[in-house]
Amino acid sequence: MNLTAIIAFIFVFGVLVTVHEFGHFIAAKKTGVRVREFAIGMGPKLLHWRRNHTTYTIRILPVGGYVRMAGMDETPDLDAGQRVRLVFDAQGVVSTIDTQIDGPGAGVPFQIDSFDLNDALTLTGYREDEPTLTTVQVDHGATIIDQQGIALLIAPRDTWVQSAKVYQRAIINIAGPVMNFVLALIVFCLLGFLQPQVTLNEPIVGTVESGMPAQQAGLRANDHIQAVNGQTMRSWDQLATTISGSAGNKLSLSVKRQGQTKTIKLTPKQVKVDGTTTHLVGITPKTYTDFGARLKYGILATGSTTQRIWYAITHLFSGGFSLNKLGGPVSIAKTTSTVAKAGFLNVLVYMAMLSINLGMMNLIPIPALDGGKLLLNLIEAIWRRPLPENIENAVTVAGAAFMVVLMVAVTINDLLR
Repeated sequence: MNLTAIIAFIFVFGVLVTVHEFGHFIAAKKTGVRVREFAIGMGPKLLHWRRNHTTYTIRILPVGGYVRMAGMDETPDLDAGQRVRLVFDAQGVVSTIDTQIDGPGAGVPFQIDSFDLNDALTLTGYREDEPTLTTVQVDHGATIIDQQGIALLIAPRDTWVQSAKVYQRAIINIAGPVMNFVLALIVFCLLGFLQPQVTLNEPIVGTVESGMPAQQAGLRANDHIQAVNGQTMRSWDQLATTISGSAGNKLSLSVKRQGQTKTIKLTPKQVKVDGTTTHLVGITPKTYTDFGARLKYGILATGSTTQRIWYAITHLFSGGFSLNKLGGPVSIAKTTSTVAKAGFLNVLVYMAMLSINLGMMNLIPIPALDGGKLLLNLIEAIWRRPLPENIENAVTVAGAAFMVVLMVAVTINDLLR
């Protein structure tokens, strides 16, 4: 894989995952769940800043990203016996907990004996050079500076995602896949404006090639082919498939021209295209350059791509399931390499298709995927109370284990192929 292909893969994969996570981020913010960190990339941080109660980090590995919502995989931010520095506000309430005790910064040295940053919001311990055990109150919006120097808000229980209402959690879960569809729509609309002209997949003739059956039979530009041998034509793709599969038999075309319907009969010509024998009549689809058509192109391309991917997903088990029907990171990287050689516009098309695929795959009701979480939200809404935590955790772990095993199997299969 050359450098261009590697950059294309990082670009495509990074954008897809970041946009997906951005959907969860926006939904969490709107539903009142505290988003402690929004990371672009993985691994050690390169830089970070905080805005509107969320810390944003850029990390060294430019692939993917994540949203760290309060209550999700929470581990204690502090440890008993740990030494920290505390910054107090005017009311004597802790506003900052700095775990970098040996680094530069202000604050009162404090050794922690016990702490509760979820409910009571207190720290109990010893101030420097004071033998008496002291309990101090921590502000609801206090900052904790971790060992990497990243400043995050603490996570009181009322800001946890688990504390949100079930419909709010459902919105958060579905927002990621929705953003993947939005990304695809934006990319396809952008492609509509980047191309010199666009087609709208209509069965309307654009040009007629001289000397071919269509020209000899009297077809003209702007003719709307409504039916072939009595079969209604709803798209140019359907028309092209019908003609190429005609086996050279005579076709009867119902054509609408200037408000009148005409019948034109012709016989497709057998030709070889890239070594494959097919049948053509010598017509191309109508193209457009206006703003509305370019916008419509993006919408139609998103819809048709969604239909094709939905068909592929729903037919995974038809004719027997096979790992060859799936592709993992290795397959994506290989295809990205091939697409990158064809130019940037093709990379955009591939990214839009992958984005829709990612969105739809995430909606499959498998625990650990967004679709599985939505299913649990639905069960909770019907049952009118949360599922027992042990059951929900067991189901989620089982789903995650299944996905890991499947990913390993797909990756091995990709390498063997």
